[in-house]
Amino acid sequence: MPEPESHKPTLLERLSALLLREPEDREQLVKLLHGAYENNLLDADALSMMEGVLQVSERQVREIMIPRAQMDVIDIGLSPEEFIPFVIETAHSRFPVIEGDRDNIIGILLAKDLLRYHAGEEFDVRDMLRPAVFVPEAKRLNVLLRDFRSNRNHIALVVNEYGGVSGMVTIEDVLEQIVGDIEDEYDFDADEDNIIADGSGHYRVKADTEIADFNAALGSDFSDEECDTIGGLVLKAAGQLPKCGDRLYLGELTFTVLRADSRRLYTLLVERTKSAAGLPVSKRT
Repeated sequence: MPEPESHKPTLLERLSALLLREPEDREQLVKLLHGAYENNLLDADALSMMEGVLQVSERQVREIMIPRAQMDVIDIGLSPEEFIPFVIETAHSRFPVIEGDRDNIIGILLAKDLLRYHAGEEFDVRDMLRPAVFVPEAKRLNVLLRDFRSNRNHIALVVNEYGGVSGMVTIEDVLEQIVGDIEDEYDFDADEDNIIADGSGHYRVKADTEIADFNAALGSDFSDEECDTIGGLVLKAAGQLPKCGDRLYLGELTFTVLRADSRRLYTLLVERTKSAAGLPVSKRT
């Protein structure tokens, strides 16, 4: 009895098999997603979000946390009259509360809890504090997101291997890895250096650049005893979180904020201005 001829797949069947086969690893999955985008089965936003979901499982808290130097905190030793203007100005919904130093975080204050406070009324802020949650720097973002959802918590303090506070992270920071943030002309590519010279005496600098690296590149001598990053140095000198367009003069250098949000600095423009030494912060126009 003759054997039946083997069936040769049609072009449509081959294409269907290409698109419908199960991926064997993550790389194949990403290729399939890009193939679906190229075939108009996904739009650019959907593709970006799916890639973000995949990246969340690979990234660690230390990669997205707000550095300790850029954290907005409230000292329990301050009176409501002293810290409430700061709460209003920064416009955060939650604040770590410290006692003594930034490693001693005793709880989280929700801004909405202050709505019950009336000027002149006596109350103890300690009674309003919510428990602080601490997570290690190496925690995976997908695990952290699951914890946020299950515990109905929106903020966590990040600690290093020695138990010191190295930063903080919010549920918004994690979700931003999926939906993406708003990019502008001042954003750096991931593979770019922290300090980029534009050839006209100006330098575009990432705020998380180590002060030692900044000194080496620009020949400055800023101390790194109190701050680790150039963003932390600018924040400390300004006394508050500067806004986009704000200008600060330190020594022979002028720092202009190119990119920032309500919680942290991202990018600074640095130029040499010898005549500006000692001048105060200049607000944007």
